[in-house]
Order: sequence, then C-alpha cells, then structure tokens
Amino acid sequence: MPAIHPTSEKPTALIALADGSLFYGYGFGATGETVAELVFNTAMTGYQEIMTDPSYAGQVVTFTFPHIGNVGVTDEDDEAMQPVAAGMVVKWDPTEPSNWRASGDLVAWLEKRGRIGIGGIDTRRLTRAIRQQGAPHVALAHNPAGDFDVAALVKKARGWKGLVGLDLAKEVSCAQSYRWDEQRWAWPEGYTRRAGAGLRVVAIDYGAKRNILRCLASAGCEVTVLPATATAEEVLALDPEGVFLSNGPGDPAATGAYAVPMIQGVLAADLPVFGICLGHQMLALALGGKTVKMNHGHHGANHPVKDVESGKVEITSMNHGFAVDSQTLPQGVLETHISLFDGSNCGIRMADRPVFSVQHHPEASPGPQDSFYLFERFAASMQARRG
Repeated sequence: MPAIHPTSEKPTALIALADGSLFYGYGFGATGETVAELVFNTAMTGYQEIMTDPSYAGQVVTFTFPHIGNVGVTDEDDEAMQPVAAGMVVKWDPTEPSNWRASGDLVAWLEKRGRIGIGGIDTRRLTRAIRQQGAPHVALAHNPAGDFDVAALVKKARGWKGLVGLDLAKEVSCAQSYRWDEQRWAWPEGYTRRAGAGLRVVAIDYGAKRNILRCLASAGCEVTVLPATATAEEVLALDPEGVFLSNGPGDPAATGAYAVPMIQGVLAADLPVFGICLGHQMLALALGGKTVKMNHGHHGANHPVKDVESGKVEITSMNHGFAVDSQTLPQGVLETHISLFDGSNCGIRMADRPVFSVQHHPEASPGPQDSFYLFERFAASMQARRG
C-alpha cells in the first residue's frame, strides 16, 4: 500500500472545529464530509472494534496511539455489521497489515464502508484541545484535490446540534428480535456455539456490541435480543429469568423517554437486571437518578475503576460521554464503582435485589478482562432464583 501523502502534495483532508480551529492532514478511506462530536480514545489496540462500536454513533474518534492500521482488519473483529463511528483521526498513515488474522487493510475497509480517515495530524495537540474545551463539534472533510470551503465547514460544525437531547439508540438498535448463541473467542477454536438450554435472558439492544452477547452466552445464558423500543409486556412475554440492558450512543435522558417505563415494568416483575454503559444510565434513570454530560468523556482501555465495596481496582474499557450523577441516587440504590481518574460514578446496585449495572465495559473488545466476573454474577443471580 503506497504512502497516503507524498510530501510534495497539499493536504487532502481537514478537521474544522466549531471555534474556527483548523487541522489539515491527509485523507484516506471514503471521501466527502461528515459532522460530529470529536472525542479521543487512548486504547493501544482494537481500532476496528472501536470503529464498529455502536456507542460511537455521532462521533469522530481521535486515536492517541500512533500505530493505527498495522494489524489490518478481519470480519471476526467487527462489533456491529458496519462501522458506526463517523470517522477517525490518526497521527501516521495506516501501514501494510502485519498480522496472521488480517483479511484486509484498514484504508480499503473504511472506503468500502463509507467512513473518512485523516492522517498526519498532531493528535497530542488535538487531544489537548478536546480536554480543554470539551468534546467539540467538528466537520471532517476528505477531498483528494485538496479543495475546501473552510468557512462552510466551520459553519456546519457550529450549526450541528450535538448529542445533548439526541436519542441515537433507535438508529443503531436491531429492527427485530433474534437469538444469540455465539460464545467468546478462544484459542484454537475461535468462536464456538453454546449448546443446550441455558438461563433465559432478554437483552435490550440500545446498540449492543457483539462481544457483550458472546459473554452472556459464555456465562451460560440463552439470549434473545429485542429492539431498544421493546415494551415491558414484550419483554415479560418471553418469560425471561433475567434482563440485560446494553450499551449504546446518545443522550440517556432522551432514550429514557421510552426505555425507563420498560425497565420500571421489569423491575416490578422482580427480575434480575444487569446493565452496561447506556444500560447502566438507563437503569439509574429508572431508579430515580439523573445523568449529566461530561466534559470530554471516558474513552479508552486503560481506565482504573475501584469497587468501593471490596476495595479491588480493575483496569477497564470505557466509552461514554454522559455519566450517572451519584448525588441523585435515591435511598436503597448504592454506588458500587467509581473512576479513579475523576471520581465519577461507574456502578450501582439495589441494596436488596439482584439489580446492578456498571458504566465500564466488562466484555472489553478491546481491553482488559478484569471485570468479566460481572457476567458470572448476573448468571449466578438467575441460577439462585431457580433454587
């Protein structure tokens, strides 16, 4: 794969921030324009999983790690059918893939899927800008001729309404219910199928990553996935032994307009409930808490989280721009985990029932697997009810 930008050529891509700041670079992948929120991710691996994580809908991802594209791509690593992140920002050109699992290269993968990449960017400077002013609204453009209407791009960035008040779960959720039995990847078999009857779990898809569903299956669950807009009556009609609330994008308060009544109906049925990321925020809202927009959010695979009940510290994957305000949690709802970066809430549980959730991603993909025990805890709570 030739270099994306010979030094003699002018820039072919541009990031225009709403404050008028401009970052010129060299485009790869698809051409055109997109407008989104700009965030940064500190993970050192897993760029394909990140780009296909539905939680990144409406966001362009700046990768702080410079070696992006070096292991290529493979269909096995997609967390959704198509990339969901609006675009990607990197320091160096993606290189020829060097990995035995690679079935293609990142540049062609992005082009085929209509996602813009920009390289040659001072990602440290851009990351500082995100940290200082909060996740900015940006217009990302790729034009091989290098011709840009800068004023128009800045205007588009300023005119974008942003994620606050925006419900994106409906856009990335499944259109109809389906069953899931694929388990976690393991050497040398790869992905295997769970056989036989299991613990009956209904998973609500607000933008579920595939590896979450695999983890549920590996924990002994017989998983049926329902769309984000499913009602409590539709959930309970499947006679579940537990209900799982998935990750997803957008403003939790907006998604809560239809998700909260469903969750409250499930809680009234006294079923075990487990939530991750947006599902954590949905559960908090259903229990009477509130959520807030963060300055620049948490995005990475190296976030330390403390279990306040055991004192254990876990290194986790995170991807969220909103957080549960722990000061709003009602009596009977306990804070179980906190971020050691900023003290923000990362987990809750009901004091007297097997209902709990976490902000971080125990399924990883990418990231450490310190928190997989949460899936086993969910399974154990359902098994205990069987007697």
